[in-house]
Amino acid sequence: MNLSKVLAGRILSHSNDSGKTGKPVIIIAITGIALGVLAMLLSVMIVTGFRNEISGKVTGFMSHMRIHKFDSNNSFEDVPISKNAAFISSVKSIEGIKSIQPYAYKAGILKTKEEIQGIVLKGIDKDFDKSFFSEKMTAGTFPDLSDSSNQQVAISKTLAEKLKLKVGDSFLVFFIQQDKKVRKLIVKGIYNTGLNEDFDNIYILCNLDLIRKINNWEKDEIGGYEVNITSLDMLDKVSKEVYQRVDYQTNVQTIRDIYPQIFNWLDLQNLNVIVIITLISMVAGITMISTLLILVLENSRQIGLLKALGAEDKLINVTFRKVAASILLRGMLWGNILGLGIAFLQWKFHFIRLDESSYYISSVPVNFTIPGIAIINLTTYVICMLMLMIPGKIISKINPIKVLRFD
Repeated sequence: MNLSKVLAGRILSHSNDSGKTGKPVIIIAITGIALGVLAMLLSVMIVTGFRNEISGKVTGFMSHMRIHKFDSNNSFEDVPISKNAAFISSVKSIEGIKSIQPYAYKAGILKTKEEIQGIVLKGIDKDFDKSFFSEKMTAGTFPDLSDSSNQQVAISKTLAEKLKLKVGDSFLVFFIQQDKKVRKLIVKGIYNTGLNEDFDNIYILCNLDLIRKINNWEKDEIGGYEVNITSLDMLDKVSKEVYQRVDYQTNVQTIRDIYPQIFNWLDLQNLNVIVIITLISMVAGITMISTLLILVLENSRQIGLLKALGAEDKLINVTFRKVAASILLRGMLWGNILGLGIAFLQWKFHFIRLDESSYYISSVPVNFTIPGIAIINLTTYVICMLMLMIPGKIISKINPIKVLRFD
């Protein structure tokens, strides 16, 4: 028979006796731990949800990195590079590279009958992975990129509403250069990514050949290459390898380099979660210490009697740790049920809404990660159990003669 288990059960059952504070203290402890686990779970799932949603949108719109001439940098007037550059085959062989696709940018001024707007044409060809934009289409379809002569484009919902354009409408784009040029373009599709400020407010997707003709480029000239990789976590490693394989006239920019404000904000959220988890874990540990100290003081006569009968401090410590483990596991169970339940409801019904113009998404995202959930529970359990060594010191100092004499 496991004596420590029997004793732990008696302590928990006797805490329900009238006149004892054990029961409300245990209920408070279970509630505190449950709320702490709930807060930690939601924090991790929401922050990882933000990271996945926003980084997925940004990389879907702009890819993970760009390869272009040094003279281009962040300018919307690209210095042309050969579509068949010698280093491309070497770059494609790097582990983690998912796809490489050509692009070109061209700044212009869009004019309708009523409005004028500065825009940037993003030229893409038939090899472009359009799955991201196809999912974001709200009207019409994605332009046919196989026909180099068509003037069809895809514009954002933001621009369409601002300029009062709909599918099938045409507009003029003026290009300011040595010889002024103008093109009449037709709206084929309207997309909405929610990335208003730096993306939807500016970019219009068109055929790469259109920019070639405007810039008087050769058929094999492009503005640069967009590189997509299998995971954002590999970005630094893969970008270093790509940089080593391109020629000396070519630069490599990661999406973090181009939009540092977005990714710095996401990194800050990760730091906030670490702080939150640390603080809540400490509070949960202190709650357990307080609860166990009250139970120790309330059961000091029984502890003294056990010591008088020859029980060692180790047995009594193990007994109270089992009491603490029982309280802790019950709190963690309720915390997981509530946390995962709220997260599921948010994932299913999106009842907590956000301002898309500020947060790039319309509702609070949640990301269910089994490793993350397991780490939170394991960390909470380990920290709390380690902190319970403090009450063990008090138990070892209880003098059975004094306790029994004054009872």
